[in-house]
Amino acid sequence: MQQNSVDGYVWILLAALLWSLLGVVSKFCLHAGVLPLETAFWRAGIGCVFFLAHAGLTDGLRIPLRHALIFVLFGGWGVGVFFGAMQMAIKLSGGATAVVLLYTAPVWVAVFSRFLFGERITKRKALAVGIALCGTALVCFSGGSLPGQASLEGIAFGLLSGLCYATHYPFYRWWQSRYSTASIYGYMLLGGVVALGFGGPISINHAPDTWGWLFALGLLTCYMAYICYGQGLKRISLVRAAVTCHLEPVLGTLWVWLFWNECFIAAGWFGGALVLGAVCLLTTDKSGE
Repeated sequence: MQQNSVDGYVWILLAALLWSLLGVVSKFCLHAGVLPLETAFWRAGIGCVFFLAHAGLTDGLRIPLRHALIFVLFGGWGVGVFFGAMQMAIKLSGGATAVVLLYTAPVWVAVFSRFLFGERITKRKALAVGIALCGTALVCFSGGSLPGQASLEGIAFGLLSGLCYATHYPFYRWWQSRYSTASIYGYMLLGGVVALGFGGPISINHAPDTWGWLFALGLLTCYMAYICYGQGLKRISLVRAAVTCHLEPVLGTLWVWLFWNECFIAAGWFGGALVLGAVCLLTTDKSGE
């Protein structure tokens, strides 16, 4: 395996680690009384400030107006709907279930990358995606991570977040050769903030510890995670990145179990093990595909 690919996996795994904190940190915000869409708003808003500052310091804000508008408009879907759906899924179905449902994304990514970028779906990639999705299905149909509180609406929001998440891969890949991660996500998050601003009331009257959790959402699970993600996508393919990120739901379920006592039944835990197995299958592939 070439060093460039190894570095790519390291960056993607760092992104997965940071994203895995989303469920547990969001639950602290929701428990403090912050509404789901407002939580999504502050995650996007705080992340946006960091990205725009980064872009400003690296002369990344000066891009053609039409491209900036494309990023902002995509952000309404790719950030506004995505972040909002994720928070609703966490609220209704639990942090562990929400983060696992998010990872239906590789199916969409495989389709997008095949038709938009001509990436070949090898048998090994297809097997890895299939195993990961079987694990996802087991987690879902095991009843989720909030026993006695299964929510079809929550599952629907989780699946919607997976579709939204999948569109990030081809969109970012299309523009990454022209603009930096900071430029792309700075404007995308701006669009998401505008969209989420129409989703409900926004308050600044939160306790200091609540602001700390909201700040962590914006800095760790948004700004830092997407920086790592951008670096990874420069080095490995879309499908490899998507499936490697399946480490996120495994870690995410661990955090909400430790901090919020969310727990799957045996079938759910087996599903998580399948997800991790898919990651191992993909990352030990030396074919260079």
